[in-house]
Amino acid sequence: MLVFLDIDGVMVPAKSWTNPELLNDGFPAFSSEAIAALQAIISNDTIIVLTTSHKANYSLEQWKQIFENRGIFVEKIQSLEANTDNLNRRDEILRWFVGKNLNDGFVIIDDDKSLNDLPEHLKSKLVLTHAMVGLTREQVAEIKK
Repeated sequence: MLVFLDIDGVMVPAKSWTNPELLNDGFPAFSSEAIAALQAIISNDTIIVLTTSHKANYSLEQWKQIFENRGIFVEKIQSLEANTDNLNRRDEILRWFVGKNLNDGFVIIDDDKSLNDLPEHLKSKLVLTHAMVGLTREQVAEIKK
């Protein structure tokens, strides 16, 4: 399964009144709730596709280490291409899907409300988180279906 994954507002709740805790690798800690939820959906065939605005700041190997440092072990990590055109998240994801024939086997996990305007065949695979809360265990059932 492909998991299109944002970080801010999904793995790291966006709480404007406080700065997130940084781990030794210099990247914010993920919430324990989001870690548990993501671990519940990851299997041996999971591919994380990073959609986060941070995606181009680190190599895929560095991303793998960032996840491992937070207790998330995933073998395959990919990324949307660098957003040199300054597209919004919706358009970045649409660009990725051009020429691909995926109807099942993926989920989009994000807090970006622009994704509500995705075409229905993609929007039906969207799990929209609340930015100040992030990914929760309650959303795991929705993701698995």
